[in-house]
Amino acid sequence: MATRFRELFDLTGKSAIVTGASRGIGAAIARGLAEFGARVVLSSRKQESVEAVAAAMRADGLEATAVAAHMGDEGAIRALVERTGELHGGVDVLVNNAATNPVYGPLLETDQTAFDKIMSVNVKGPLELARRVHPLMAARGGGSIINISSIGGLSPEPMFGLYCISKAALISLTGVMAREWAGNGVRVNAICPGLIQTKFSAALWDNDAALQRFLQRIPLGRIGQPEDMVGLAVFLASSASNYCTGTIFTADGGYTI
Repeated sequence: MATRFRELFDLTGKSAIVTGASRGIGAAIARGLAEFGARVVLSSRKQESVEAVAAAMRADGLEATAVAAHMGDEGAIRALVERTGELHGGVDVLVNNAATNPVYGPLLETDQTAFDKIMSVNVKGPLELARRVHPLMAARGGGSIINISSIGGLSPEPMFGLYCISKAALISLTGVMAREWAGNGVRVNAICPGLIQTKFSAALWDNDAALQRFLQRIPLGRIGQPEDMVGLAVFLASSASNYCTGTIFTADGGYTI
């Protein structure tokens, strides 16, 4: 029997950049893309942290390279794209996962420094990185950009105001890029995770009372794991999603129903 659709998810020969890949969602997505055949460049602020993840992937026979880059540093972003081009001749997939949230509290108690830092890493960085990979993708006939936003960008959570604002901006940015870059074959979509059990979100799940409040609103009855984001990322990176662009996918156990 012919298998017309089995290869839709195959990423063999594709080059991918995943930011914020030293742990959590980024590390899981990087491994998932590599298991489907992609040659993955993992990036994070600290070389030793992201190298440890890349080394573990290589030990399992996967193709992974670690390149440190701070998403608030335009020079580091430029160097990341240049290094990926040197390694793989171009870029086919970009996963903008890196993010920061240095404050927890009401808007009235946050300052301009925190706002600037969050917007620089969570919005300006992904835009700059996407702009730099765009011509490389266009030269190959297209590519896929996946922005990791948050359900907080759709429905703001108290005490996480600036973070939610930045993630809402990333959702809007996804739509703008999708409209402007579709003619070059560059697809841009966003994933909005719900509460995922990572170090980044520990303030929300490491407290039993807070965790129970979330669980009461999650139909599936559990918080997510980083691995729960992998299938959707592979779908968006592959030709299985060739007719998807500008779409916002929630992966939250039903929290936003």
